[in-house]
Order: sequence, then C-alpha cells, then structure tokens
Amino acid sequence: QVQLVESGGGLAQPGGSLRLSCVASGSILSPNTMAWYRQAPGKQRELVAAMHSDGSTNYAASVKGRFTISRDNTKKVVSLQMNGLKPDDTAVYYCNFSSGYRGFWGQGAQVTASV
Repeated sequence: QVQLVESGGGLAQPGGSLRLSCVASGSILSPNTMAWYRQAPGKQRELVAAMHSDGSTNYAASVKGRFTISRDNTKKVVSLQMNGLKPDDTAVYYCNFSSGYRGFWGQGAQVTASV
C-alpha cells in the first residue's frame, strides 16, 4: 500500500500562483510515476502533469509553460507549482502514484482561481 497526503492549494486571483505538495509513504517501488490530476465539477478527471522516476515529464497542453512538476525522491515528495492561474484551472487536484499495475490516490486539494 501507498499513502498520499496532499497539502497546499486554496484561492488565488487569476494570474496568481499556488503550490501543491504530496508526500508518499508505504511501499514505494521503482520504476514509478507520480502525477497530478484534476477534476472540475461536471467534468472527467484529467491528467495535469506527471513525472516518472527517470525524470521525464508529461504535461497537459492547457498547463504547459505555466505549471511545473517536481519531485524529491529522497523525501518522496511530488510538487506542482502553478503560475499564471486561470479560472479554468479551478478544480480538485489529486496526487497519484503508480507503479506497474498498482495505482493510489490522494484525498484531493481544492484549487480556485477567481477574483
């Protein structure tokens, strides 16, 4: 089992910045992927950014150039720096850990970009 605890998020004005962090504990196997997904009301959950244990990354087109994913393998932390927030970024953001056939989710953190 892998436990994921998220922190950060909250409210920011459009154009502002927020940061999310997720600490993983438990049976952390490699290779693995740590990622952030989001789900807005009435919409499907979508991938925002992912970082693999080899350091490679994937970003959704809608956030590329504005969001940056990073991870500290020693501390088992994955973070998402969100700059240039837009109202369309408003959603619940979920941390995800996957390795092979195993996948785990965090509890979710609300991010709201609004005046």
